[in-house]
Amino acid sequence: MIKERIIKVIESKGIPKESFFKKIGMTSASFRGDARKTPLNSTAIENILSEIPDLNPRWLLTGDGSMLIDHAGDNVLACEKASSYEDNHEGIPLITLDAFAGMARGEIRVMDYECDRYIIPGCDDADFLIAVKGPSMSPKYASGDIVACRHVPLENIFFQWNKVYVLDTAQGALIKRVRKGPDDQHILLISDNEEYEPFELALDQINAVALVMGIVRLE
Repeated sequence: MIKERIIKVIESKGIPKESFFKKIGMTSASFRGDARKTPLNSTAIENILSEIPDLNPRWLLTGDGSMLIDHAGDNVLACEKASSYEDNHEGIPLITLDAFAGMARGEIRVMDYECDRYIIPGCDDADFLIAVKGPSMSPKYASGDIVACRHVPLENIFFQWNKVYVLDTAQGALIKRVRKGPDDQHILLISDNEEYEPFELALDQINAVALVMGIVRLE
């Protein structure tokens, strides 16, 4: 269960339980008895990931993979696994937002993050999977959800208005709904969560773009 995994990670890191529960807006009672079986909302998950930045969201939600994200270790593991994929690229690689930004800058390749691949029906044209981080796109895209994405060439880029995209920008990697801006050189980025204000982005501040093709909700 997800709450058991939370207890496991804070115990492994030596984090005081009561202070941790307070920081994520919960109490110790939520982790005892039958309350341990109740699910967490997206806000609680985002708070947990913010408090433990190296916590693997996929492990937290499903128990799969390693508990912590160790980028140095991941690179070694990826290199070993990459050789096994040279002749078999079946499935879609799951990468991080940082990896997407790194690819845009030419610092890394998808191969460097090919520790896991998944076959998603209806998403055969997807180039990669990526995890949503934060509540700005909720309720449709909750923190921890996995979205399937397809790269969009920057040359003569054509946006499908009101579609959701992953964009690598000067502000970092963003997952936002895109609408027409005030002129041909700007777009408007919209969060599905109404608590977040829309904002304009100049096209020349975009380093890479991918269209969100579908969502995989992890229960």
